[in-house]
Amino acid sequence: MLPVSNVFQPLDAPAFVVTLGQAGAVFCGAHGERPNAQAVIAALLESEKVAKQQRLVYPLEALLGNWRLCFTTLSKVNGQSSPTAKGIYVPKIAQAQISFTQPAEIEPNSSNGEIGNQIQVGSIVFRVAGSFHYPGKKNLLMFDFNQAQFSILGKTLYSGKFRSGTQAIAIEQRSISKLPFFAFFLVTENFIAARGRGGGLALWVRSPQLKNH
Repeated sequence: MLPVSNVFQPLDAPAFVVTLGQAGAVFCGAHGERPNAQAVIAALLESEKVAKQQRLVYPLEALLGNWRLCFTTLSKVNGQSSPTAKGIYVPKIAQAQISFTQPAEIEPNSSNGEIGNQIQVGSIVFRVAGSFHYPGKKNLLMFDFNQAQFSILGKTLYSGKFRSGTQAIAIEQRSISKLPFFAFFLVTENFIAARGRGGGLALWVRSPQLKNH
């Protein structure tokens, strides 16, 4: 078991960052008691509020890497804490990870890249991949999945197009009204948080390299 480090929980951090850091650290195996769901939701909402007030802008470089889903709300959450809002820590038996990468062939300083989303339950793995566009405005990352892979016990049963496949129009030229997106409001070295298109909130912790199955 790992101690809660000051990387997750900086000594001079606001209370909401401390709460989210504690949630992420304990989720990763640190000693301590994890905050309850209502405390995490309240911290996420406060973080989102501060990001809007301070007009925080996060560079794409800070998002690149692999992230494991730690906590998510079960439905849309309004802009203020509500005792009826529901959220859960992702069970250890179900590992959900997301990745943002920029392959070498992408031009320097590009706002485009590749996104992968993988869910693993025991020996069953489902992964989708596609492209993203992160213009930086309001920390919105638009994405679209066009490839999927399904495997059991390390054997690939399907690998091919997802939905209708790659669209002819480049993602940066498509309307955000027709694409899923994440609006990030907190990005640190070890955890990130965002609101999705459907209004739900999520917290991810940095994860090791994703394994391809």
